[in-house]
Amino acid sequence: MTIYVEDLKFQCILGILDFERMIPQDVIINLTLKYKFKDEFINYALVAKLIESKMKKKKFFLIEDALANLSKNLKKEFPQIKKINLKITKPSIMPNCTVSVCKKYKFKS
Repeated sequence: MTIYVEDLKFQCILGILDFERMIPQDVIINLTLKYKFKDEFINYALVAKLIESKMKKKKFFLIEDALANLSKNLKKEFPQIKKINLKITKPSIMPNCTVSVCKKYKFKS
């Protein structure tokens, strides 16, 4: 099975610049996760809630650290996950473009 969470948008502290540490900014999360469906499904509402909660609580400096932390927490909460493709976008950080970082994770168990 594949779950898509597309354009999950909220505000949080994310970045290394002084103004990014003081004022929450818009972030957009796009996620694809693959899992083996047997008797238990993955609730996509809980997936979205976990992502937003962790991002707001942790106040990451680097997008790369946020990606690693989110993938680890998603796998911990939903052990049946086999693959995650996670993308974090900062749509307003630069006036002439949108900036994103994406990472794919594959789990053996």
